[in-house]
Amino acid sequence: MQIQSDSRTFYERIGGEEPLRQLVQRFYFHMDKLKEAETIRWMHADNLQSAEDKLFMFLSGWMGGPSLFIEKFGHPRLRMRHITFKIGESERDQWMLCMKHALADVVADKTLSDELYAALHGIADFMRNQP
Repeated sequence: MQIQSDSRTFYERIGGEEPLRQLVQRFYFHMDKLKEAETIRWMHADNLQSAEDKLFMFLSGWMGGPSLFIEKFGHPRLRMRHITFKIGESERDQWMLCMKHALADVVADKTLSDELYAALHGIADFMRNQP
Protein backbone atom coordinates (compact mmCIF):
# COMPACT_ATOMS: atom_id res chain seq x y z
CA MET A 1 0.00 0.00 0.00
CA GLN A 2 1.30 3.43 -0.90
CA ILE A 3 0.86 6.06 1.78
CA GLN A 4 -0.71 9.25 0.51
CA SER A 5 1.26 12.47 0.93
CA ASP A 6 -1.80 14.24 2.40
CA SER A 7 -0.56 15.92 5.57
CA ARG A 8 -4.01 16.43 7.08
CA THR A 9 -4.99 14.27 10.04
CA PHE A 10 -7.28 11.29 9.62
CA TYR A 11 -9.88 13.34 11.52
CA GLU A 12 -9.67 16.17 8.97
CA ARG A 13 -9.59 13.79 6.03
CA ILE A 14 -12.66 11.85 7.15
CA GLY A 15 -14.54 15.12 7.54
CA GLY A 16 -14.59 15.62 11.30
CA GLU A 17 -17.09 14.72 13.97
CA GLU A 18 -20.17 13.72 11.99
CA PRO A 19 -18.54 11.21 9.60
CA LEU A 20 -16.57 9.76 12.52
CA ARG A 21 -19.82 9.30 14.48
CA GLN A 22 -21.32 7.58 11.45
CA LEU A 23 -18.29 5.29 11.18
CA VAL A 24 -18.61 4.23 14.82
CA GLN A 25 -22.38 3.77 14.54
CA ARG A 26 -21.96 1.58 11.46
CA PHE A 27 -19.18 -0.37 13.19
CA TYR A 28 -21.48 -1.32 16.06
CA PHE A 29 -24.38 -1.91 13.66
CA HIS A 30 -22.29 -4.54 11.90
CA MET A 31 -21.04 -6.00 15.18
CA ASP A 32 -24.63 -6.39 16.29
CA LYS A 33 -25.80 -7.97 13.00
CA LEU A 34 -22.94 -10.07 11.61
CA LYS A 35 -23.01 -13.71 12.66
CA GLU A 36 -19.25 -13.76 12.05
CA ALA A 37 -18.84 -11.19 14.86
CA GLU A 38 -20.83 -13.01 17.55
CA THR A 39 -17.82 -13.70 19.76
CA ILE A 40 -16.89 -10.05 20.11
CA ARG A 41 -20.52 -8.96 20.32
CA TRP A 42 -20.93 -11.16 23.41
CA MET A 43 -18.05 -9.28 25.04
CA HIS A 44 -20.22 -6.15 25.11
CA ALA A 45 -23.27 -5.13 27.12
CA ASP A 46 -26.70 -5.65 25.57
CA ASN A 47 -26.91 -1.90 24.96
CA LEU A 48 -23.94 -0.80 22.83
CA GLN A 49 -24.32 2.95 23.49
CA SER A 50 -21.55 3.20 26.09
CA ALA A 51 -19.12 1.27 23.89
CA GLU A 52 -20.10 3.44 20.92
CA ASP A 53 -19.51 6.64 22.90
CA LYS A 54 -16.11 5.46 24.12
CA LEU A 55 -14.93 4.29 20.70
CA PHE A 56 -16.02 7.61 19.18
CA MET A 57 -14.14 9.56 21.86
CA PHE A 58 -11.04 7.38 21.50
CA LEU A 59 -10.98 7.54 17.69
CA SER A 60 -11.50 11.31 17.75
CA GLY A 61 -8.20 11.82 19.55
CA TRP A 62 -6.40 8.95 17.83
CA MET A 63 -7.30 10.41 14.43
CA GLY A 64 -5.98 13.85 15.35
CA GLY A 65 -9.22 15.49 16.42
CA PRO A 66 -10.31 16.53 19.92
CA SER A 67 -8.86 14.29 22.67
CA LEU A 68 -12.29 13.54 24.11
CA PHE A 69 -11.42 10.16 25.64
CA ILE A 70 -8.32 11.46 27.43
CA GLU A 71 -10.22 14.49 28.70
CA LYS A 72 -12.92 12.29 30.22
CA PHE A 73 -11.11 9.07 31.20
CA GLY A 74 -7.38 9.76 31.07
CA HIS A 75 -4.87 7.76 29.05
CA PRO A 76 -6.62 5.07 26.98
CA ARG A 77 -4.42 2.19 28.28
CA LEU A 78 -6.11 0.02 25.67
CA ARG A 79 -4.52 -3.30 26.60
CA MET A 80 -5.16 -2.78 30.31
CA ARG A 81 -8.82 -1.85 29.71
CA HIS A 82 -9.33 -4.97 27.59
CA ILE A 83 -7.20 -7.47 29.53
CA THR A 84 -10.25 -9.22 31.03
CA PHE A 85 -11.34 -10.27 27.53
CA LYS A 86 -9.76 -13.11 25.60
CA ILE A 87 -8.60 -11.45 22.42
CA GLY A 88 -6.84 -13.64 19.88
CA GLU A 89 -6.53 -13.60 16.12
CA SER A 90 -10.18 -14.58 15.67
CA GLU A 91 -11.45 -11.72 17.85
CA ARG A 92 -9.08 -9.28 16.15
CA ASP A 93 -10.33 -10.42 12.76
CA GLN A 94 -13.98 -10.11 13.83
CA TRP A 95 -13.34 -6.55 15.01
CA MET A 96 -11.61 -5.74 11.74
CA LEU A 97 -14.47 -7.29 9.72
CA CYS A 98 -16.91 -4.92 11.40
CA MET A 99 -14.55 -2.01 10.77
CA LYS A 100 -14.08 -3.03 7.13
CA HIS A 101 -17.85 -2.91 6.61
CA ALA A 102 -18.14 0.40 8.49
CA LEU A 103 -15.37 1.96 6.42
CA ALA A 104 -17.06 0.78 3.22
CA ASP A 105 -20.34 2.32 4.42
CA VAL A 106 -18.91 5.72 5.38
CA VAL A 107 -15.57 6.47 3.72
CA ALA A 108 -15.81 7.00 -0.03
CA ASP A 109 -12.11 7.83 -0.46
CA LYS A 110 -10.47 4.43 -1.09
CA THR A 111 -6.99 5.67 -0.17
CA LEU A 112 -8.22 7.02 3.15
CA SER A 113 -10.22 3.87 3.81
CA ASP A 114 -7.18 1.68 3.12
CA GLU A 115 -4.93 3.81 5.32
CA LEU A 116 -7.43 3.78 8.19
CA TYR A 117 -7.91 0.03 7.84
CA ALA A 118 -4.16 -0.60 7.99
CA ALA A 119 -3.66 1.71 10.98
CA LEU A 120 -6.62 0.24 12.88
CA HIS A 121 -5.40 -3.28 12.13
CA GLY A 122 -2.20 -2.38 13.95
CA ILE A 123 -4.19 -1.33 17.01
CA ALA A 124 -6.43 -4.41 16.84
CA ASP A 125 -3.40 -6.67 16.58
CA PHE A 126 -1.78 -4.91 19.55
CA MET A 127 -4.87 -5.78 21.62
CA ARG A 128 -4.32 -9.52 21.28
CA ASN A 129 -3.59 -11.26 24.57
CA GLN A 130 -4.16 -14.81 23.28
CA PRO A 131 -2.51 -16.76 20.44
